[in-house]
This record gives sequence, C-alpha cells and structure tokens, in this order.
Amino acid sequence: MIRRMGMPPQKNRTYRLRPGAYAILPLKTRFLMTAQVTPEIDVQLPGGGIDPGESPMQALHREVMEEIGWRIAAPRRLGAFRRFVFMPEYDLWAEKLCTVYVARPVREIAAPTEPDHVTLVLSASECIENLGNDGDRLMFQRYLALQT
Repeated sequence: MIRRMGMPPQKNRTYRLRPGAYAILPLKTRFLMTAQVTPEIDVQLPGGGIDPGESPMQALHREVMEEIGWRIAAPRRLGAFRRFVFMPEYDLWAEKLCTVYVARPVREIAAPTEPDHVTLVLSASECIENLGNDGDRLMFQRYLALQT
C-alpha cells in the first residue's frame, strides 16, 4: 500500500487519479528545488503530472526541464506517496500518486518555462524547513537517511 500524506479524501468529493514523477537533485552539498511563486510561495521537488501516452521517465525529464531548466541523468526510484488535493490550475480534485526519483543534475539549459516557477539551490536543512508538503519532506528525509 502506498502511504497517504496530508488530509484524507473528503467523502463527498470525487477524485481523479493524477500520477506524477518528481526528483531529488543533489548538487554537491546542496539541492535543486523549484518554487511556485503564485498565489503564494510553495517550495517543491521539481516534477509534475505524467501526460497521457507519456512514460514516467519522459515526464520526469520534461517536468524538471520546465520547472528548473536542467537536464538530468541516471534517475532511480526512491519511493512513492499519495495526496488528496484540489488543483486550482486544473479546477480538479485529484488523488496525486507521486513517485519520487533521485537523479544527477547534468547542466542548466535554460530558465524555467513553467509559469510562476523559479529555481532554488538549497541546503538540506533549508529543504526540510521549506518544502511545502509532507510527502516531499518525507521523501527528502528518506533520501538523507540513506546517505548516512
């Protein structure tokens, strides 16, 4: 069973499954993150939804490029969690199935193309303090525990 993070589903809501691929990107002693800056600042693992006909790996590479402008290599699966949330940009109640990978950042190609996203480079403690959802924070802490 995949661990649920955040609020339980509301009984009076219908949720659409929204699988996604996300990345922890170590850059020497720091980490690449994204921040969605509107309507408020939300620090996130780079990544997002898997489009129809797209593989998780294709989505991971595309989403990282869109959100932080970096190419990545050698992704390996770390784990998964699910969240029940309202996604205002899609006017959608979603069961987000979030698969998290660890990948090697290769190089910065461009500025983020995803509207209202900026690239951040944070220390491990800054990531734990600022990640905007419990699932991202859990996966990041799992990654750190495996490094010791």
